[in-house]
Amino acid sequence: MSRIGNKILTIPSNVTLTVDGKKVTVKGPKGELSTTVNDHITVEVNENQVVVKRDNDNYKNFHGTANANIKNMIIGVSEGFEKKLEAVGVGYRFNLKGNNLVVTAGYSHPVEVKIPDGIKLEVPSNTELFVRGADKQLVGEFAANVRKIRQPEPYKGKGIRYTDEHIIRKVGKKAAK
Repeated sequence: MSRIGNKILTIPSNVTLTVDGKKVTVKGPKGELSTTVNDHITVEVNENQVVVKRDNDNYKNFHGTANANIKNMIIGVSEGFEKKLEAVGVGYRFNLKGNNLVVTAGYSHPVEVKIPDGIKLEVPSNTELFVRGADKQLVGEFAANVRKIRQPEPYKGKGIRYTDEHIIRKVGKKAAK
């Protein structure tokens, strides 16, 4: 039995969910998202509740995935998602320049990253970056790509990391006796 797929989702009052065949569209104050479900999955909307059903037990994985995707879309258009990054190191910083994010991370040149549609960035200080958006996958992917520019290293802890991330530090070489 798919426990995630069998959960009944509740639609908030400021969100509208429509099903057109296999396409599910969710609209809310933060934007509009849509997805296509598998042919063997059906989505039913009853007043303010969403029920996801499957044809048979061969499609349990699609059942849970469809339910989780719809849940993330509902949360995204009503509340939104956020990832917080911080740059640790001398001279490491973030800067917004037009539709690009400029990251200075210890290379000989600054790295420019194009900001995709649906992502809003906020730079409260030089070393902090807030990535916000309605699409959970897009927010997570963009934050991971920015972190990939200079991942935190285990000896000094320098690099770009999530604010809630804990870096396991290694002990450096010992001096000879």
